[in-house]
Amino acid sequence: MATKTLRQISLDGLWFNNPALVQLLGLCPLLAVTGSVVNALGLGLATMLVLVGSNISVSLIRNHVSDAVRLPAFVMIIASFVTVTELVMQAFTYELYEVLGIFIPLIVTNCAILGRADAFACKNPILPSAIDGFMMALGFTLVLIVLGAMREVLGQGVIFSDMQLLFGPQAAGWKVELVKDYPDFLFAILPPGAFVAMGLIIAIKNIIDERLKARAEAQKAPVEAGSKRVRVTGKIT
Repeated sequence: MATKTLRQISLDGLWFNNPALVQLLGLCPLLAVTGSVVNALGLGLATMLVLVGSNISVSLIRNHVSDAVRLPAFVMIIASFVTVTELVMQAFTYELYEVLGIFIPLIVTNCAILGRADAFACKNPILPSAIDGFMMALGFTLVLIVLGAMREVLGQGVIFSDMQLLFGPQAAGWKVELVKDYPDFLFAILPPGAFVAMGLIIAIKNIIDERLKARAEAQKAPVEAGSKRVRVTGKIT
């Protein structure tokens, strides 16, 4: 496998191989809890802690675990970090933990995390594995936040509501009311709205990719045909 640079690893996680937009992994929690920005950010940070920790751990043991027990070992590592994340959230953001509910323990089954452990971390040193885990989680979190913001704005006409659940009482005033007396748009809040919004985000990414590809092809210098020698006989006057 060709060694990737840290820049390539970062771009893959954020854009070209984004777990939510390209790999389409982790869609169950992504669509279920993104009714608001705070929910999306809470799940994103929890996923980031698990993904970075599991990638580093898998990289550390990659030369000491046989193929026969590789996947069970990965699952145990991921489950351990999920348990740590649960305990941290219960200690510091208990109300948000209650809101996210079963989707925090279900991080164990997130294919994006197990996929990075098997596809990247078990084949690479610690630093690239840590960067890969962080950038993949960051790309996933950004999609969560964008989707949560879209649904919160369209569904309730506000943004950044209930941020105190994650950042404490000082964040209670962060709520921004975009439209006064906004009639709640129930479709955006419910799961069908999440599917539609996610489809729009994926469509926008595909459009941007097509335009970038077309621009790159247009900037390529045209291949000039090589000159040919023509043999001339006789006297040229």
